[in-house]
Amino acid sequence: MPGQGPWGSPAADNRADKVIGIEIVRRLLKSPGLKRLKGTLIVVPIVNSFGFINKSRYLPDRRDLNRSFPGSDRGSMAARLAELFLTEIVDKCDYGIDLHTGAVHRDNLPQIRANLDDPATSRIAHAFHVPVLLNSNIRDGSLREVAAERGIPVLLYEAGEALRFDERSIRAGVKGIIGVMRVLGMLPAASRARKPAEPLVARASTWVRAGRSGILRMTSALGARVRRNEIIGVIADPFGQQELEVSANASGIIIGRTNLPLVNEGEAIFHIARFESAKVAEDTVEAFQADEIPVDPVLEEEPPIV
Repeated sequence: MPGQGPWGSPAADNRADKVIGIEIVRRLLKSPGLKRLKGTLIVVPIVNSFGFINKSRYLPDRRDLNRSFPGSDRGSMAARLAELFLTEIVDKCDYGIDLHTGAVHRDNLPQIRANLDDPATSRIAHAFHVPVLLNSNIRDGSLREVAAERGIPVLLYEAGEALRFDERSIRAGVKGIIGVMRVLGMLPAASRARKPAEPLVARASTWVRAGRSGILRMTSALGARVRRNEIIGVIADPFGQQELEVSANASGIIIGRTNLPLVNEGEAIFHIARFESAKVAEDTVEAFQADEIPVDPVLEEEPPIV
């Protein structure tokens, strides 16, 4: 409730090759609405500065920071950084938003991954207003895991591709964070001309993997609705003499896919979220993609990234 002490709400990018999160934080801090902020907002644009400089998700000890929590002040570099971030940032917060993108050469539809069975987490997840909410399992050693153990609801925002800017993913991230801050009472409620579409909740997702090595021709776009056994791509040799059709292994929406035509056998190439009604999910995604996400008034003079 407002007035009962500061909220800590970190917006952080703990994977150093995820540059979209850094741009989201930069734009968030320029928002004029923060002049009316109630409580405390903690923003950390870069946690793994070593990886950021080297354009890598890994620290110099070749460890992934988001698999190193809760860490130790006597452990490896990753463990020490995790422990420092946990004690100096996370433990001072009541809510958190972790900003991520897909891996290198892998693109993600804007989505929230969170424990949607927790009412407090589900409430802020719906306030983010992205088309897809994925009820995601918590990975061992992740920031979400240690935050959950401390009773801190955390959203993981996934959008775009590592090492690349994507304007829609950036704007959706800024808009989503502001939406969460409004529902928490940190910012005044917005006067909306129209209510945004309700996000769709996926209780499960699955990966489609390459059945052979070769050159992939994808025939289904990110955000497309697919049916089980539908052909979504073809893998061929360079001469096209041997071709293998790639079929969807479930009905749902494509929320992630590789951007590389060259694939190896067993490689994950499509990520499909399952919904009770894939048609409704498709309509929600299409409405999101067709919607012009408004530019913050402060940024009107700043051209969008193209």
